[in-house]
Amino acid sequence: MKLNQRDKSHIWHPLTQHKLHPETIAITKAKGCILTDEDGNEYIDAIASWYTSMYGHCNNYITNRVATQMQQLDQIVFSGFTHEPAIKLSEELIKILPENQNKIFFSDNGSTAVEIGIKMALQYHFNQGEKRNTLIAFEDGFHGDTFGAMSVSSLSVYNGPFEDFFIDVKRIPVPNGKNHLDIINRLETIISKNKIAGFVYEPLVQGAAAMKMHNAQGLNQILQFCKTHHIITIADEVMTGFGKTGKHFASLHLDTKPDVMCLSKALTGGLMPMAITTCTQNIYNAFYSDNMGKGLFHAHTYSANPLACTAALASLELLQSTEIQNNIKRVIASHQKFGNHIKQHPKVKSIRQTGVIFALDLNIEMERYGNLRDKLLNFFMTSGIFLRPLGSTIYIQSAYVITDKQLEKIYKVIENALNII
Repeated sequence: MKLNQRDKSHIWHPLTQHKLHPETIAITKAKGCILTDEDGNEYIDAIASWYTSMYGHCNNYITNRVATQMQQLDQIVFSGFTHEPAIKLSEELIKILPENQNKIFFSDNGSTAVEIGIKMALQYHFNQGEKRNTLIAFEDGFHGDTFGAMSVSSLSVYNGPFEDFFIDVKRIPVPNGKNHLDIINRLETIISKNKIAGFVYEPLVQGAAAMKMHNAQGLNQILQFCKTHHIITIADEVMTGFGKTGKHFASLHLDTKPDVMCLSKALTGGLMPMAITTCTQNIYNAFYSDNMGKGLFHAHTYSANPLACTAALASLELLQSTEIQNNIKRVIASHQKFGNHIKQHPKVKSIRQTGVIFALDLNIEMERYGNLRDKLLNFFMTSGIFLRPLGSTIYIQSAYVITDKQLEKIYKVIENALNII
């Protein structure tokens, strides 16, 4: 029996209504930017498997390092123990983070990285004898599927059944270059009526909101406002981190740096699950006490797994290599060229780009998970391209190692798709 048939017996897939979408594609091999299914069909992975495998699938530099590490130390509890891969990773990561970041806390995935950031903000004030129980977040934000992360998210297609159980969150629009005064006025009103602990935001690009991009200067003013009112700023860089915006982190495009940062996805080059929440020394100091109860009581069994730390170290080395930095510049330039061409198409409403993240909006009304979107998805797959449209938005976020020939095929298939809708 084929894999995609065996799958149906017991597996419940994420983001899937199985009654409407009973079929899956069984992938048996991945290398570089190519996925191969059980029938031998090949697909160019144009979204780096949800923005994780940014150095290509099964990258030999990463896998060889992890293979060596697993012969020496595979897993160890991180409470009361430590190890070289975690220490070395902390040393190397701090070097490329915004200069105010000084401590790192390990966890398992993007959602938990955000959970920890939220806990840091709430407990920071609690430990100083001040109860602040409300958060601020952007409209249309997405930060994950655990409860704290859902609370600060704003896409009801994912969170609708759970909203009665959320943390109290006040929402503000993203800055567009024209509305910053209105946002600041709204913030003044919010803090006059609520005890605000923190502001959680995706810097510059809101991924799940169909790669919605916002104004850096306006975001900088929001962050400055928050600092003035002792509101902890939490940058969710799970999607934007590790080179995707043209710099190592989106926060490096801003003058005002976050108090807390949430990292995952490309952290390990897509090889293994891991996440990190970083913070300033000031945040850490609020937990440093003779009182045991003031500690941050959050733990995961696989926190700082030595193999994941090793994968992350290898990935950081690749990120900073001349080859990958040149590749990033090449992909950015290629997207710009395609954007200038495709924006003239009558079925294209708008285009936008930040770093290697490219998105175009169609001049067509589409449901996020509707029939027309499914038609597009199927067209891409049958054309040998793995792209997942977000409603009427088609976006590309490929690995940095993608070839010019592969990029050209992606562009050509997108242009062909415009003729079937």
